[in-house]
Amino acid sequence: MATATKRACDACHRRKVRCNGQQSCANCSQAGLTCSYDTIPQKKGPKGSRAKVISELRLKEDRKKADHRRQDSAHNYGSPTSSPSSPSRSTFLTQELIDGCADSYFAQLYPTMPIMQNEQLWALVAEMDTSLEAYCLLSSFCAFMLIQPGIEPETGQDIKPHIGSYSRASLGRGLLDEALRQRKDYNYTENPSPNAVITSFFLFGCFFGLDKHNTAWFHLREATTLAQIIGMQDEETYANGSHMATTSIRRLYWLLFVTERAYALQKHRPLTLHATINLPSVAEDPSKPIAGFIHLVNLYRPFDDTFIGLWNKSRTDCSTFWLANLQTQLLQALPAVLDGTEAQAADLRTSQHWLRTIVWQLSITNGFLSSTSTDSSMTFGYPIEIAKDLVAVTSQLSQRSMEVHGVGLIEKLFDVACTLIDVMSCVPIESPTFSIGPQDYLNHLVHLISTLRGGKSRYLPLLITKISDTLPSHMAASVTQPMMPIKVEQSPEIPFLQHHDSSETQSSNTSSPYSTPPFLHYYPPS
Repeated sequence: MATATKRACDACHRRKVRCNGQQSCANCSQAGLTCSYDTIPQKKGPKGSRAKVISELRLKEDRKKADHRRQDSAHNYGSPTSSPSSPSRSTFLTQELIDGCADSYFAQLYPTMPIMQNEQLWALVAEMDTSLEAYCLLSSFCAFMLIQPGIEPETGQDIKPHIGSYSRASLGRGLLDEALRQRKDYNYTENPSPNAVITSFFLFGCFFGLDKHNTAWFHLREATTLAQIIGMQDEETYANGSHMATTSIRRLYWLLFVTERAYALQKHRPLTLHATINLPSVAEDPSKPIAGFIHLVNLYRPFDDTFIGLWNKSRTDCSTFWLANLQTQLLQALPAVLDGTEAQAADLRTSQHWLRTIVWQLSITNGFLSSTSTDSSMTFGYPIEIAKDLVAVTSQLSQRSMEVHGVGLIEKLFDVACTLIDVMSCVPIESPTFSIGPQDYLNHLVHLISTLRGGKSRYLPLLITKISDTLPSHMAASVTQPMMPIKVEQSPEIPFLQHHDSSETQSSNTSSPYSTPPFLHYYPPS
């Protein structure tokens, strides 16, 4: 005959459920709780919600584990990075979520961000229960994918599994907070790994998407610093290690190289990385569209310390010839037909025309433009030519291919539109009555920015304000009215990959009553 249990364990007593009285009772084993008999028996009280009680018990144990991890981390600080076993996992970082984010990453972002391969990602998943570094990287990766407004699932299921009432954005912010919190529990700075660099890069991407640019800059600078500690700027570093590991690390360095330059131009920041290693090779991974990634690197290579110094006004040794040559380099940087995905084409073509605008801005700042120049890139009306080329490209692209790149691409469109507005306000526009002209290009860009996710709320109001403050009232009214975007004729062969021939563009050699037209930088507040 079985002996009746005289006393329930602490957890069963708290939950008001029957306990078998064993050292590790069946209920605690099933719920994953620590079974103990430390509590002094008290009189019975009113019954409560068992679900709420078990949640409180688990939360208490999670806090205890986190405290132990912090103590271990403090004890091991300064020693080689070692991750404590079984980190307390967020209930949001599920296998289904990781699968959905991975599918979307490889289908949409890998061509422009080829820093993780399938084998590496699933190796991290296998280690996430015992490695805080792997866990933090996956948390930051999923947070990045969720925060990007233009990422859509490639499979039939949503990238975000149904978890309560959490929205996609709030879940992303929750995972971002989780990655930051858990990362404090181990030392990743003394002996950093490439995974630490990738984590910092994803954290940068998260804060950039959230429009928190000071924090974004901090994590981008953290990523480049960790990369330099590892020695990623030295070609000798790539002599050892597996082929897959060295290939991914090389691409990671060049991705940081491009990102740092784009951010330096957008936010007037200095550079830390330089073109000191070999470019990735298409032969390393012929099945993937690495050629487009190499084109992206080559677009940004001319923007070195010299240009950034001039851009940030820390140096003045500039010349008309040098800037005109740079414009020629940009026009010739991409082949007539791009061998890659539509999303790559969207990023490359938009970046190309944005960089042309940046160089023109530096030209006007230094007083090198002339209404009589035989080089159109050194005239006041050149942004009209740039806008025409950009409209020709974007009118051939799908909205999804542009939204994949988030607010970074929208900000480039915004910069080109603002420059076009400045030119329209001070350069006489002469064109046949029924031909497409600058006002049509501006209308197209306004419409495009308003339809891309992330553009309507953040950039459109600033753009409308600039139009109202800068352009004549009759012109401003026609631009700000809702209109359909225009289409500029382009080769029907591979429409979104075919480069618009600059020889077909309208001449920009129009005279101007101003020696240096007023130019204003309109950036969203950081």
